[in-house]
Amino acid sequence: MISNIFKEAAISFLELVATGKIREAFERHIAPGFRHHNPYFRGDAESLMQAMEENATQSPNKTLEVKHAIADGNAVAVHSHIKQNPEDLGAAVIHIFRFEGERIVELWDVGQAIPEETPNEHGMF
Repeated sequence: MISNIFKEAAISFLELVATGKIREAFERHIAPGFRHHNPYFRGDAESLMQAMEENATQSPNKTLEVKHAIADGNAVAVHSHIKQNPEDLGAAVIHIFRFEGERIVELWDVGQAIPEETPNEHGMF
């Protein structure tokens, strides 16, 4: 099923990035003309790749744990727990990917820091 191929590609991209293999992630999964919607960087692949490489240098012990991955047509949403280092509480992050062929052509991401204390007994995951 094509949606499973998209889910696997989205997860592979995130796992490669989290382990510092940013160039490999982009070479394997990003399509020409890729654009993203992170408001802190220009919307092209090169700008995002450079920002991810800087983050990998600053946070070499980053971890990513995928909690859910949902595919709908050519779109995939991945809900993850990302920690910049082992002591970090981390953040709940959702990446939304749009595919053309088997390549990522568009990316959105939203995140929420995990608070030290919460009245919610279910936690963020």
